[in-house]
Amino acid sequence: MKILATDGLSGIGVQLLENAGHEVIIKKVAQNQLSDYITTNEFDGVLVKRSTPLTKVILSESPTLKFIGNCDIISTHIDVDFAEQQGLSVFQAITASSNSIAELTIGHLLNCVRHLKDSNREMPLEGDSKFDTLRHSYSAGTEVEGKILGIIGFGNVGQEVAKKAIGLGMKVMYYDKDEEHVEIILDFYDQQVVKFNLSSSPLKEVLSTSDFVSLHLTSNQKDYLIGPKELKDMKPTAGLINTSYFKAVDEVALIKSLENNELRFAALDVFEDEPQPPIQLLMNPKLSLSPNIGGATQETQDRIAKELADQILSSLN
Repeated sequence: MKILATDGLSGIGVQLLENAGHEVIIKKVAQNQLSDYITTNEFDGVLVKRSTPLTKVILSESPTLKFIGNCDIISTHIDVDFAEQQGLSVFQAITASSNSIAELTIGHLLNCVRHLKDSNREMPLEGDSKFDTLRHSYSAGTEVEGKILGIIGFGNVGQEVAKKAIGLGMKVMYYDKDEEHVEIILDFYDQQVVKFNLSSSPLKEVLSTSDFVSLHLTSNQKDYLIGPKELKDMKPTAGLINTSYFKAVDEVALIKSLENNELRFAALDVFEDEPQPPIQLLMNPKLSLSPNIGGATQETQDRIAKELADQILSSLN
């Protein structure tokens, strides 16, 4: 089969597909030329990231396609329903980015409680002239051991965050209407295994009890789960982290809570207005920000490529 990878594909995926006798072409194609390029070159499959949307129009004008591979951690750039109606198989690496997103989440948490985001800004500017002043300014850090981390959304990523939090000595509670009871298994490098049994708590209880709250919702969320009411349920000393989906939290309400000292800090990796988040978010000193890099590790890209290749080959056998 002939496969087009418009946004690249990790070498392990290319190797698996080519070893099975399939041709993989890695080429960026302009959006307005994509369907014509697919059809003219008779591609059987296309592998894309969010930078290459597969709309209903493109799919309907690409009759040679038999399958789509999503190389991204979200699927909003693909009209999955229409593709499946057309008889196309849609392959997605559901769990490939779980660990990288979880690590970024913990990174944002530690960044905020130890004032790293602030000291990293100030040290290059005043570290040589106001070292003692800066040390005093950032001396009131907080340890996470013994603190409660509330996790909203307890799927693959939420559970990975829980494992890392437990490893740091944190207490974990969660809310997920679809996951009432979950067994968390910590695998250590020396083959030791520790198991924890957790149960979902009401959302209000998680928000009001937790020292930190981390959001891990799917892209199916249509309305804000965390709005003005939910933010007021949180402790004023708490922090909120969203590395999942922009609709998880109302950004306007979040800024207001931070400005009114109703929340200690927040961290965001996703934004409603990408790639141009509002200046009110970018310049808020209580926010730790990253440009949607939850799945941006080489290991994640390798896992995505391998999972997609395995799924494609399995479907053909």
